[in-house]
Parts: sequence; C-alpha cells; structure tokens
Amino acid sequence: MTSNHYDVIVLGVGGMGSATCFELARRGRRVLGLEQFPLVHDRGSSHGQTRIIRTAYYEHPNYVPLLRRAFERWYELERLRGTHLLTECGCMSLGRPECAVVAGVRESAATHGLSIDVLDPQNLRDRFPQFRFDDSYIGVLEHQAGFLYVEECVRAHIEAARACGATIHAEEPVLSWHANGNAITVTTSKGIHHAAKLVITAGPWAMQLLAQYGTNLRVMRQTLLWFSTTDDRAFQRDRFPIYLAESPEGQFYGLPVIDGFGHKVARHYGAPELTTPDQIDRQPQADDEVPVRAFLNAHLPQVNGPLRKAQTCIYTLTPDRHFIIDVHPEFPNVAFAAGFSGHGFKFASVVGEVLADLADEGKTKLPIEMFWLGRFGML
Repeated sequence: MTSNHYDVIVLGVGGMGSATCFELARRGRRVLGLEQFPLVHDRGSSHGQTRIIRTAYYEHPNYVPLLRRAFERWYELERLRGTHLLTECGCMSLGRPECAVVAGVRESAATHGLSIDVLDPQNLRDRFPQFRFDDSYIGVLEHQAGFLYVEECVRAHIEAARACGATIHAEEPVLSWHANGNAITVTTSKGIHHAAKLVITAGPWAMQLLAQYGTNLRVMRQTLLWFSTTDDRAFQRDRFPIYLAESPEGQFYGLPVIDGFGHKVARHYGAPELTTPDQIDRQPQADDEVPVRAFLNAHLPQVNGPLRKAQTCIYTLTPDRHFIIDVHPEFPNVAFAAGFSGHGFKFASVVGEVLADLADEGKTKLPIEMFWLGRFGML
C-alpha cells in the first residue's frame, strides 16, 4: 500500500472531475485525481461523441451567466490544447408555445437579451422542411449554441491538468474517505492518500460517496442512437440545426450528421428511476428504439433508416432536476458536485472553476445559489 500527500484530492475524473483537476492544478495546487475506470471511459455520463451546449436555457434563466462563462472556458481550453472541442451550430426548440421547452427558451432569452428567431408553423416548414409538425407547433432558434466533442473535452482537461502538474490515477477505485479537522484520508484499492481538501465529482457513484447526503439522488438509463437518413447532406449543420422537441411522444433531442454514423437522436428522460448505478443495463436493447422511432416516424420521416450505432449512458437525477454544487455540511474542506440530471456536461468547464473556488476558499463569485444542497431540507 502506498501513501501520498496532496493539497487536493478529486474523486472521479469524468467531465466535472477532469475540469476541476485542471483548474486546481493551474492555480498551483498539488492535485491527485482518482478514477475507478480507465480514463475517458464509457460507463458514466461523459461519453457518446457529442453533447449540446446552448445559452437560452429553458430549464431556468439563472443558468445563463454560467453558460456564458462555460463558453469562454471551452474556447480557452481549445486554445491551450490546440484541439477543436466546440462546433457552433444553431439550436431549435420545438413544441407548442406554452410547453416548457419553448416557453423556457423565450423566458431566458428575454431575461438576458439573447438573440432568438421565433418561427411560426409556416416559417418552420419553409426553413427546415426536414421537420414535420402540425400547425400547433412553433420553433425557437437560438444562435449561441453548438455541440461539444465530449470525450475530447475530458481528454483535453486531463492533459491540461497533467501539463500543470496534476497526478491522475486511472483504475483505482475509492474504498472510503474520512475528514478529520484539516486533513483528508482517502483509501483506495491501491493505497492510502492524504490531502488538505477533497472534491467529490463521482457522477452516479456520488450516491455512495456522499452517504446520507446522496440519498435523494436517483439514476436513469438513457440510450443514444444513430440512424441512417435518406440523404445525410440534408442533415448537415449548414442545413439542419441541433433540436430539442417536446412532443406527445416525449422530449427528444438530436444533432446534425457529422460523420458516417448518421443522425444522433435520443429521448430525454422517460425511463425508470433507479437507486444505484449497478442496476443500469449497459447493453443497448431492441426496445430502446421503439419510442425514438415513434418520434422519428411522426416528425422526422427522412431519418428513420437502419440503426447504425447505439450507446447507453447514465443520468444522475436530483428531485428538481437542478444540480447540486456545495460544500459538505459537516466538513468545510470537502466540496462536491452531483445530480447533473442529464443536462450538465456543457457546464463542466465552469463547474471546474466553481469547485476549485470552493476547495480554495469555501465560496465562489459565480452564481450557484440555486444549487445548494440545503434546498432539499437535508441540513
């Protein structure tokens, strides 16, 4: 068994953890990142080729300042690593005017002065004939949006962290952690590590690492599917946007065709909530296609070709579907982020900055008040 001393230990080196390792290391902290799986793995929530990033956030206007900062940080990471991570592309929200997706985007745009185009049913058909919606649907096109290459983002943060001196250990599961005054002890399958501070960014496994403070978290199995189209050129990003659609079949999202796998589309939520990540079936099943094909048949008939690729991922859910980012109620030298509820990856670049602030000073100037754990009455 080995024993080592660090300024900060980060548990979990996926989207949030890799960004946190980088941000702490660039500040001169001696950082250890511990990952239970191989680095840039496909067992959690930070994989699947692409993730949408958008600014007119329908989930709540309070996210918008964080998104603006996230864009800045992604562009900075691109420059530092010389790696393309973010492709800009318009994002279309589709639904009836009163639905959560459409009304929420319009509210965020109005609150923060964001540029959007509101398309009535005829304009929607004229500009984007790939969609098939009846006259009760409208589209809201936002311009400050795009998609992130998710695995490349995690890899870039890890490489940037190491370039700043961070130590990253893969395939080293954490068995336990203890806080005692100003000291942290983490026991893993390979040794014992000591630090002054601890940051927990363990995705679905935060449920166990946070003990009683993770009891209100749930996990949900989600499937990402790529389908053939009748003509991939019609679904390139110069002709077709990212989209979020609220329909009778459920909420769905999709991205333009960027390679030989075709159109990526998935259902957002809609699956059973489970209590541990061990309950997740990681193999795609034939039934996973059923709700997605129903949506495609109804609203994107040119996409509903053979399935070319499928992957599963995990949502970690809070009761209100907003994030938890906080300092541990019992240990002020422990910070954590959890429950990103299927819409968190785009924030990873700024969440790393927030968690580094919390580890360093116990507070941050960035607006995260709506993410305190105390809103659930658990303190």
